[in-house]
Amino acid sequence: MLTTCVFSNNRSFIKRLGVVVFWAIIAACGVSKNHQSSELTGLTLEEKVGQTCQITLDVVAQTDAQGRTLVPLKLDTNKLTEALVKYKVGSILNVSWHTLSREQWREITETIHAYYASGRIKIPVIYGIDAIHGVNYTRGATLFPQEIGLAATWNPSIAEEFARITAYETRASGIPWNFSPVLDLGRNPLWSRNFETLGEDPYLASVMGAAIVKGYQGNNSNSIDSLHVLACMKHFVGYSAALSGRDRTPAWIPDKYMKELYLPSFNAAVKAGAQTVMINSGSVNGIPGHVNTSLIQHTLKDEWKFPGFAVSDWEDFNMLHTVHRVAPDLKTAYEGAFNAGVDMSMVPLSPDYKIYCESMIQSVQEGRISLDRLNDAVNRINITKQAVGLMNKIQPSLDTYSAFGSPQHKRASKQAALESITLLKNNGALPINTTTKFLVAGPCADNLNAINGAWTHTWQGMDTSFNTKGCKTIVQAMLGKYGGQCLISKGVELFKEKEVEQSRFVDLNDYIQKLEEVETVILCLGELPGTEKPGDIRSLNLDSKQLELAKLAYAKKKNVIVVLVEGRPRIIRDIVDSAAAIVQCYLPGDYGAEALVELISGESNFSGKLPYTYPKYDGVMEFYDRPRSVDRSNVGDFNAFDPQWPFGFGLHYGEVSYEHLKCKEELSENAPWEISVDVINKGNRQIEEVVQFYVGDESASMVPAGEQLKRFEKVKISAGQSVNVRFVLNKTDLMLVNQEGEWVFEPGTFTYTLGSLKGKMVIK
Repeated sequence: MLTTCVFSNNRSFIKRLGVVVFWAIIAACGVSKNHQSSELTGLTLEEKVGQTCQITLDVVAQTDAQGRTLVPLKLDTNKLTEALVKYKVGSILNVSWHTLSREQWREITETIHAYYASGRIKIPVIYGIDAIHGVNYTRGATLFPQEIGLAATWNPSIAEEFARITAYETRASGIPWNFSPVLDLGRNPLWSRNFETLGEDPYLASVMGAAIVKGYQGNNSNSIDSLHVLACMKHFVGYSAALSGRDRTPAWIPDKYMKELYLPSFNAAVKAGAQTVMINSGSVNGIPGHVNTSLIQHTLKDEWKFPGFAVSDWEDFNMLHTVHRVAPDLKTAYEGAFNAGVDMSMVPLSPDYKIYCESMIQSVQEGRISLDRLNDAVNRINITKQAVGLMNKIQPSLDTYSAFGSPQHKRASKQAALESITLLKNNGALPINTTTKFLVAGPCADNLNAINGAWTHTWQGMDTSFNTKGCKTIVQAMLGKYGGQCLISKGVELFKEKEVEQSRFVDLNDYIQKLEEVETVILCLGELPGTEKPGDIRSLNLDSKQLELAKLAYAKKKNVIVVLVEGRPRIIRDIVDSAAAIVQCYLPGDYGAEALVELISGESNFSGKLPYTYPKYDGVMEFYDRPRSVDRSNVGDFNAFDPQWPFGFGLHYGEVSYEHLKCKEELSENAPWEISVDVINKGNRQIEEVVQFYVGDESASMVPAGEQLKRFEKVKISAGQSVNVRFVLNKTDLMLVNQEGEWVFEPGTFTYTLGSLKGKMVIK
């Protein structure tokens, strides 16, 4: 499955484009009337509408008498011919229900492309897949940490390398289009897809997201070679800000915060060359994402000059009528979304796709969708198909991708995990003592699915039968390094009942008995995989039975190393103070367990930093860039802000100091703002330090943020050595959105923080 849900359309949102306006937009996008896709000329109305239709693989797969897709999956040539030849469908997505071999992908993609190569259809089909943390739907592919873990590396080169390898292995599966990266801002940890984001900060998400786009598409977005794929920005825009915290529910985002917080990561990705975008399944300010003309047409296409095409999410055109209720019928829903600027509809089922194609043809014939608007959409789609090389009759042979699942790719995944895993507390318990026995316990200790999360071989990532061979759980990695020193006991297991995550004690007496044999307990706590609606939860509190495992160990005076395996921060307030150490793994991927063992053993050093503010209380959601009013307590002081750990926090083995700060105290508005500092490693081993530079506006015409991340750099520093880090800003970095919705710079006094150092700067 794919992330999808569309919300309906109201007549008041529908705006048709006339010929003059249409070509003005095309010109603004850098595509002249004389530079349409050559394949657009001569297409029939039916062929043009078909190009805007996307169906799921199950629609063209063989099924049993009950309509269930057969295993192993085989294409039904009659269904495929009906879809591609009769209805002229231009795109297929998805994987059915579980991961496939490269041989199966070869058969699927080559069979589909043969319809174009043989001349049975005029335009090739573009195939898309959710390769979220590696090619998670191809057997033997390299699975990386989920995006939230990539963000925790604070290392754009790691993000780019992840994307480059994922692109390579996606093309090695015969697929040219990846529905990634997720650029939604992770500001509600209740949201089931928080782990797919790049954290809570727009600047961090922008830098890391742009790096992922570059890794996916290569250096030339207008001509993407056979080693790269089309990126797809998700989900434009505001999807993650649902007030309820549940998937696909309404958000309220004032214009100021839409522009300052939620749009920047998408804008950065457009500037990096991203060629496709998927639209938000939810609604913002009462307007479903798929009929938000202001955001899709005016902001994305007109203002930003985005040249590619916009695709809906799963059934979202339909849901404008069935769920959002802003369209009285499906035909009106199709018209609203298409006229708002969505170029391709993920319909995606049968007979729905046939209804879509027939209805769209009628809408054009009736003038409810202009031919110019249809040509615009088809032109965008086909130029993108040209850019990724689909117009070539012969596609690259899958046999040429010899590095698929290679050792070097696996090492890159492990390195990403090493740089993401974050040390949150250490009272000297780490590195662990290798001369004594220790106990490894908890529901996530021996569970490869838990350390991968959703979008792993299956949509929800729960099926163990497809796990990558040879990849280790935490228990297996510990046993591989320490053998008989390592005792094992689960203590608690997690399960779902009526779609709600539950827990139960398992062999609790065994756990209690083994506590007597050790001094140290490595307690692996967390949550089950889950995403979209099945991933909805009712509370951020970690369940009481998992907490009880820690409390039982504390009662026996054991050194407890809490290892968190979770896609979002779960509340662990009651067990923090007594823990000897706490390690946040996020969802580190197939090689995350091996990376964790290297880190807690001291073989490698921690360098990950939190990409979000870790909450202490279930009912208090706070962010690092809070305005001053958030700090105010009920007794009148300014100590109310009290997270478990702050954004950007993370420890390592060693000590760092920041010295010799250089920065002018006064500058003119148009002068560059330069600041430098020496970062000194006072420890006895190499470290990687993330140097973070924050700026706050002392006063402004609109309530200013307390501070905002403006620059960061991850630097290696040898033992006893120092590195000089220099940042340069200008007034565009300090702009805000005013009451008129305009970006402006307001001179005045700015505070800044660089490591442990603070200062002020006056800009006149």
